[in-house]
Amino acid sequence: MRKRIFQIIEISDNASILGTFYDCIMIVAITASLVPLAFKADHTVFIFIDYSTVGIFIIDYLLRFITADYKFRKKSISSFARYPFSFYAIIDLISILPSLTVLHSGFKLLRLLRMMRAFRGLHIFKVLRYSKSMRIITAVFQKQKLALVAVGTLAIGYILVSALVVFNVEPDSFETFFNAIYWSTISLSSITYGEIYPTTTVGQVVSMVSSLVGIAIVALPTSIITAGYIDEINGDNSDEYKSKNSGEP
Repeated sequence: MRKRIFQIIEISDNASILGTFYDCIMIVAITASLVPLAFKADHTVFIFIDYSTVGIFIIDYLLRFITADYKFRKKSISSFARYPFSFYAIIDLISILPSLTVLHSGFKLLRLLRMMRAFRGLHIFKVLRYSKSMRIITAVFQKQKLALVAVGTLAIGYILVSALVVFNVEPDSFETFFNAIYWSTISLSSITYGEIYPTTTVGQVVSMVSSLVGIAIVALPTSIITAGYIDEINGDNSDEYKSKNSGEP
């Protein structure tokens, strides 16, 4: 029974009629859940949509949890312990919790969920599960995560170093170290808003160097993701070609 449920809820290129129907229901629910976010007023119909869709999301979360051993292909309790910490499970849970405000009157601790209402917009990320292109991009991030982490570490390190340099070179222009970090971040990405900027010659030289280095650092993750995406597409097309021609003599 659980295996059949997994086959229905799991995304597949060869989905059955029930699987396709389930996917359509989820896409409609995700789209509908975003409608109330476009309005400030809490109309009755929006409240109904909110609770109806979150009910569907809760059922979907539970179904995926009880079939986690099939997803991770490991018949052990570790699969069920691992699932809540997977990317999509976290997205699902964060998008569900803010809608449970109906419980606030009975449980004071759950009033903290009011601060999480902004996360309701994460419903849109649930669509990633139903998009082949987004699944490919997710696979790219997973395969290239070490390279992306290295680039991210390099960027953070350079931001901190630039901030320290400009903070000590121009103490009058930057009241706090956070201001220097803010300036360094927007300079690294070659975006400036004009509210904070160096005024001395040394500070301006630091700003020019930061912008030039920023171009290279920003380009690195773009090239890594592009190369990984192309490899993933080529691999997917190759697998599809082999599958189509597997019956040839």
